[in-house]
Amino acid sequence: MQAAVTVTPSRIPELLLGLATVRPVFVWGAPGIGKSSLVRDFAESLGLTCVSLLGTQLAPEDLMGVPQIRDGRSVFCPPEAIARDEPYCLFLDELNAATPDVQKAFYSLILDRRIGNYELPKGSIVIGAGNRATDNALARPIASALVNRLTHVHLQASAKDWLVWAEGNGIHAWVLDHLTDRPDQLWSKPPKSEEPFSTPRSWHMLSDALHSFGRDLDEETLKVLAHGTLTPAHAVAFCGYVKIVRSRFGIEAILKGEAGWPHRVEDRDLLYYLADSFRDRLIKELPVSKQHMSANGRQTAYRAKSLLVRLAEISVEVAQTVIADGTDGNPVLPAWFLVEAARDMPRLVEARR
Repeated sequence: MQAAVTVTPSRIPELLLGLATVRPVFVWGAPGIGKSSLVRDFAESLGLTCVSLLGTQLAPEDLMGVPQIRDGRSVFCPPEAIARDEPYCLFLDELNAATPDVQKAFYSLILDRRIGNYELPKGSIVIGAGNRATDNALARPIASALVNRLTHVHLQASAKDWLVWAEGNGIHAWVLDHLTDRPDQLWSKPPKSEEPFSTPRSWHMLSDALHSFGRDLDEETLKVLAHGTLTPAHAVAFCGYVKIVRSRFGIEAILKGEAGWPHRVEDRDLLYYLADSFRDRLIKELPVSKQHMSANGRQTAYRAKSLLVRLAEISVEVAQTVIADGTDGNPVLPAWFLVEAARDMPRLVEARR
């Protein structure tokens, strides 16, 4: 399902309070952005027990129960987890990943709030959640009759919301500080191949691993942890950040001439990270027009070209990333600076072609 309007996690409690108390709600979103946690937290805020049913692990009889003979008649008895006397939150997780037969079994719970002769207690709420087919996740079509009886909310990841949450939930300081500087790396689109990718959940996993290994974590193990949980480019950037924390290297020191670019082969991840930080600094500090450049701006531009030359001497590939176009194919650095860089650094120009 394509999202017409998306909301951030901080909006979910307010929306569910107004929606889920009167109608069933379906929360759409990419894997790992916190849908399940938000629903459980919302149920807890209302003082309701949250009963989670995972669509991918259910058979129809797990909902409808098995028949029993009572007074000579066959009666279906729903399982104890569902048939409760007190109001509760019924959370149908991965509903759209369930088989068609299981989805049909959910119909009566969603449409009529009942299974067989059992009816959900007054005050109970029903919330579903699922991933989108566009995220390369397991997702099956939901019948239009069911779609039309659910209120649909589309959730998007929010670095701002997640960082607020993370500060109060023991997320490792390295993860917090890195994502504060690079909030764009909190989430990445799921890849088409079977490889790790960055989500709030995967950063949380990495944080738990960092806490588990403690301060004596060695560089090779850090690489294993980062590349085992994050998008490859984000893993390289994070390892580079940790090296900065542990070493004398830093973009400020390099800009001031107090340190040079790291040149060891084993420091290539650090070099990529510093180059990325260098690029961000230039985007922020170089004016769009050279005519309005201050004396400090001219000094920054001169220093930047000098640093690019030195960076290219270590790795043309890394230096390319500094002046590369954005994801939309358009330049992100000022045109006048790129022209001067092209004039002063023929090696970079050749490599960029």
